Amino acid sequence: MKITIVTVVYNGQQHLADCIESVLAQTYPHIEYILIDGNSTDRTYQIAQQYQDRLSVLLSEPDKGMYDALNKGIALATGNVIGILNADDMLADSTVIAEVAKKFEATKAEALYGDLNYVAPDNIARILRKWRSSKAKPTDLALGWMPAHPTFYVKAELFKRLGSYQLNYGSAADYELMLRFLYKHRISTVHLPMLMVNMRNGGMSNQSIRHRYAAMQNDYAALRHNQVPLPLLTLLLKKLRKIKQFF
Repeated sequence: MKITIVTVVYNGQQHLADCIESVLAQTYPHIEYILIDGNSTDRTYQIAQQYQDRLSVLLSEPDKGMYDALNKGIALATGNVIGILNADDMLADSTVIAEVAKKFEATKAEALYGDLNYVAPDNIARILRKWRSSKAKPTDLALGWMPAHPTFYVKAELFKRLGSYQLNYGSAADYELMLRFLYKHRISTVHLPMLMVNMRNGGMSNQSIRHRYAAMQNDYAALRHNQVPLPLLTLLLKKLRKIKQFF
């Protein structure tokens, strides 16, 4: 089984090497690693070029944002399974992808998700929040549950059949895709009960009150589009579920 990992980046020189090296350190031998740079103006592309002989694809060109770049990577992928690793994030240890492959091979699942730690941007040893997932049904998404997107690995053919990231949902494009796959189309999933990703705290939807409000509007639109009943209640429950991540 070949597993494709897609990383997209724009002006991410500070942490990109950590991200790349966490993928290159994986023990699993059948990894296709695609890195898409949005024509960065800092040293991002130069840093990526240092690893070029160990990357399957390195592309640098303007794009319409993160999710447009992800769609480019997905279109280039040749793996059986596709996962996303953000340029600020790291696979938690060298066995993560081996465990992902083992779980897919042992089950009939079309998608897999696991656990994630939010870590301090300047000190990855300091854990700020813990996102612990669990076995869930599609209907649990209407109750505010969702998997951690950086741990979400999907059979490649689903992107061809159900579509890729929709660019009209802003920072909620990943939430919309998971609603579409998991809630609307009821794909089969399995939980991998292990820490898969260390994610630096922050993100474009949490930069200011204005960004948070826009993110909530996009979440609401994604819920409505995928015909989730009582979307306002789902939004409230989604926020309340985050509280336990701090304990």
